[in-house]
Amino acid sequence: MNRRSFLNFASLGAGLGVLGFRSVRSAAALTKSLPAIHYAVVHTDAEWRRLLSPEAYAVLREGGTEAPFSSPLLHEHRPGTFDCAGCALPLYSSATKYDSGTGWPSFWDHLPQAVATSVDHSFGMTRTEVHCSRCGGHLGHLFHDGPRPTGLRYCMNGVALAFTPERS
Repeated sequence: MNRRSFLNFASLGAGLGVLGFRSVRSAAALTKSLPAIHYAVVHTDAEWRRLLSPEAYAVLREGGTEAPFSSPLLHEHRPGTFDCAGCALPLYSSATKYDSGTGWPSFWDHLPQAVATSVDHSFGMTRTEVHCSRCGGHLGHLFHDGPRPTGLRYCMNGVALAFTPERS
């Protein structure tokens, strides 16, 4: 996908986000699309619903997407870690966060063994979906248009993350 196609797609995504659009994949469909991994943190669907806010459940367990520019974490610039909102696994260091201009918290690298990826064929395209390696929760997508040194952009849903500030 070239930059122009990406920007056109991002504009479409932003428009749908403003309308409250989110993925329609069910929790069962999300689970079927995940790699065959046995996650350390496992809950029933009812338990996940009790543990997560409705917005976090829609993203982490159903593969939804929050509206762009809606996450307070987009403007979080303190030193610390961005953790999985489902199981508290540290995923990203604040040192790798950058402003991608897309409206979602973005990182150019993840912490070691923090994430897993799978192929996502939703919306008529092929993308790399990013999951928490401990609970399998959907975090966002990986793109190859990020800054140096990796050239990667981990485009994450803020509602799938929790921020833990560095202790002084």
